[in-house]
Amino acid sequence: MQKHCDRLSKLLGKQIRFVPDICEDVAVEAIKSLSDGEMIFLDNVRMNEEEYGTKYDSNKQTEDTSLVSRLSSVSDLLVTDAFAAAHRRSPTLTGFTNSIPCVAGTLMEKEIRNLRTALRNPPNPYLAILGGAKCDDSVRVALNLISKGQVDKIAFVGVTGNLMLWVAGNDIGDRNKEFIRTTLGRDFETAWETGKKIFSENPEKIFLPIDVAVESEGSRRPLLVSDLPTEDPIYDIGLQTLASLKPLVENAGCILWNGPASYFELPDFAFGTIEILNMCTETDAMTIIGGGHTSALVNSRGVSSLVSHNSTGGGSTMSFLSGEPMPVIASLKESFRKFG
Repeated sequence: MQKHCDRLSKLLGKQIRFVPDICEDVAVEAIKSLSDGEMIFLDNVRMNEEEYGTKYDSNKQTEDTSLVSRLSSVSDLLVTDAFAAAHRRSPTLTGFTNSIPCVAGTLMEKEIRNLRTALRNPPNPYLAILGGAKCDDSVRVALNLISKGQVDKIAFVGVTGNLMLWVAGNDIGDRNKEFIRTTLGRDFETAWETGKKIFSENPEKIFLPIDVAVESEGSRRPLLVSDLPTEDPIYDIGLQTLASLKPLVENAGCILWNGPASYFELPDFAFGTIEILNMCTETDAMTIIGGGHTSALVNSRGVSSLVSHNSTGGGSTMSFLSGEPMPVIASLKESFRKFG
C-alpha cells in the first residue's frame, strides 16, 4: 500500500504518511498524534482477519469486532465511498454504523442517485440491454426491472441472449447449452426458471437476437437463428440483430446496458459489442453503463465522457439493479437515523 499512498500524495499535492498497521497500537498512536490538516494512510484492511477472514450473517455482527472498537475510539466520522463493495458486509464497511456517524462519499452518492433513476423514474422509452456470461445476474435484473413497471424493452445479448433464445424454444446446439450449464453451475435451474417466467409473462417486452456469429474453423461465420442448431460456439450477435436494435436505441429516453454482446476479447467477435457501445455514445438518451466488463470497455476506449453514468461497481451494481439487499447502504441509512 506504500505505492498507493505515494500516488495519492502526488494526486493531492499533499504529504501523506504511510502507517504499516491497521488497528493495532501503531495505527492508534499514529491517529492520536495527528495535528490538524495532517493525513495518514493505514495498511490494507484485507490483511486483518476480522475484515477478510470471517463470515458475517448480519451487519450487527460486524459492529462487535476489535477493529471497529479500536478505530472508532480515535475517529469522529466514517466516509464510505466504496460502492463496488456495497453488496458486502465486513467491519470496515458496515461495522461503524452505531459507533460514529457514517456518511456516503461523493462517488457512493453518484452511484446510488443514477442507478436509482434506472429503477424508479427513468426517462421513457426505457431500454435495457443485458448481456454477458453471468446469465443469472442478468435475468434477475430483468425480472426486477419488469416488476418495477418502468422498462419498455429488454434486449438480451451475449451468453444471456443465447440462454433466452434457448428458453424461447430455439435449439442453440449441445455445445452452447453445455457452456451455459457449466458456467452457471448450481445457479442454472434458477436462471432457467427466471428466464421462462420473463419470457412467458412479458413476451412483448423482450428483444432477442435474429442472427448470430459462430466460430467455425477459426473464422467468423454468420448464422440466422432460424438456421440453428449449431455445434460451433456462438460468439457474437449478427448484423440483422444490430439493425433491429438500432432504432430502439435511437428512440430511447433511457438506456441501461450491462454485459457484452459478444466474446469481444477475440478481434473477430468484438463487432457486436463495439457497435452497441457506438450506439450508446451517439444517442441523446440518458445512458447508464452497469459496471463490470462493460464499464471496463467504456474506459478502455476512452468514451466514458460520452455516457451519462459509467458505474464503478460489478457485483454491487447488479445487486442494486436486482433489488437485492445492500448491506453498506443499509448501514448508511441506519447511521443517519441515529446521528442525522
